[in-house]
Amino acid sequence: MKLDYAGIRDKRKWISANISLPDFDIQKMVNATAKTPRWLHFGAGNIFRGFVAALSQTLLESGNSDTGIIAAESYDTEIIDRIYRPHDNLVLRVIMNADNTYDKKIIASISENLISGSLSGWSRLNEIFKYPGLQLVSLTVTEKGYNLYKTDGTFLPEVSEDIAKLQLYPKHLISQITALLHTRYKHGRHPITLVSMDNCSRNGDKLKDAVLTLGREWEKTGLVKEGFIDYLRDENLVSFPWTMIDKITPRPSPSVARELNKTGFKSTEIIETSRHTFIAPFVNTEKAEYLIIEDSFPNGRPPLEYAGVMLSDRETVEKAEHMKVSTCLNPLHTALAIFGCLLGYSRISDEMKDPYLLRLVQKIGYEEGLPVVIDPGILNPAKFIDEVINKRLPNPNIPDTPQRIATDTSQKVSIRYGETIKAHIRQTGDATSLNYIPLTIAGWLRYLMGIDDSGNTMPLSPDPLLGELRACLSESALGNPKPENIRPVLSNETIFGLNLYEARLGEKIEGFFEELASGKGAVKNTLQKYLSE
Repeated sequence: MKLDYAGIRDKRKWISANISLPDFDIQKMVNATAKTPRWLHFGAGNIFRGFVAALSQTLLESGNSDTGIIAAESYDTEIIDRIYRPHDNLVLRVIMNADNTYDKKIIASISENLISGSLSGWSRLNEIFKYPGLQLVSLTVTEKGYNLYKTDGTFLPEVSEDIAKLQLYPKHLISQITALLHTRYKHGRHPITLVSMDNCSRNGDKLKDAVLTLGREWEKTGLVKEGFIDYLRDENLVSFPWTMIDKITPRPSPSVARELNKTGFKSTEIIETSRHTFIAPFVNTEKAEYLIIEDSFPNGRPPLEYAGVMLSDRETVEKAEHMKVSTCLNPLHTALAIFGCLLGYSRISDEMKDPYLLRLVQKIGYEEGLPVVIDPGILNPAKFIDEVINKRLPNPNIPDTPQRIATDTSQKVSIRYGETIKAHIRQTGDATSLNYIPLTIAGWLRYLMGIDDSGNTMPLSPDPLLGELRACLSESALGNPKPENIRPVLSNETIFGLNLYEARLGEKIEGFFEELASGKGAVKNTLQKYLSE
């Protein structure tokens, strides 16, 4: 059973392996999408393949769309060459249920793949952006994909190069999108919607601000036509709706690969690219999924509601996103990631069996988060967090690792913890009653020492501020933590969204850090001290 167009023609083998096949004419879809592209997506990784592309397939199979989705990749182009092209853009999605069963389905809605930094890919993208009927450009590129700046406030080198010269094809993703929007502006000022589906607060504004920054820089040097900035700012022409997305899609699991091999499906090689993307011809994911989008589409949109997407107003989206990212899921995930790495865990689900880590996420969620969360109405916060703690995180079939979740933590702590701290200050005038969020922040700094609880050196997950943060801790050691070394970090408003000393939490975090770094076994002992019943 080979994963490509020819391989899925023999339906009997796939059906006997309990693998569902696409219920639409794939070639007809590919041809229609090539002629009338309506939906383009940047960021061709696992969340796209396991969730976004599956939404497009649902619309195709229900008869609510006759076109698919085009995948573009700007960052890790190896996934196009090594995964997309050998398998005709097909992916086997495996939903891992908590009862040890798998739901397996071939996703075939991706009509073509493009490398935006190649001559052919860039040419095709410009052609797509000229097409008046293009409705939607979505993105899953992680929070750092929207960043244009170094920590000193100056532009990243590739952004500086893009600003200096509007090259054949720009290097930075935001430069590419801005240049493509300029192409659309020059060829008719057609309306369009750009939808960030990344886990960051007010993600639509992050994308819009980044695009406007590039546009203004090019306007200064005369590289874009007059009126382009007005086009970008006109919400009746170019919209950047806010979204809330939630679906755990971890790295491909070797155990899933083994189970697939038993069925006769042999396209199970898991690769790690040179940019450290873990990907395979299959994608494994949990069943739960949520996507709420602000209903602002000046050029129309696919009927996403028929695929389970919730359309709402901006205020509701913000409340739902804040509920998830700042209270009911992401803060818990990050806490498990930090302490899981320190304690040698390799699976999030195993951490949920640890009574102290379970109690930690319960305390952060129920006691410190829920009292200040605003109910979005469209989702119930208490029910949502119940599902997270009691069903989703303990699911043994979700092979998610603390090491993956710990990636880019410096870019997340302001939203996942800083917002709750600020909410307590707004509601009560004081955040000093908080204990478990400060303990977790201290745990993150202990993690950054690069030494696990047994005293062994441990690898740290990628983070754009890793070098800078590690430098602050260079003189800290087990048994001699020197908590004064972490003061520049705790006072950094860029990292946390506020100065933690002004919030009267800095000294408390110093104390926790000193305990966590007091010697071997101190992390476990500290958790037991503060989380015993």
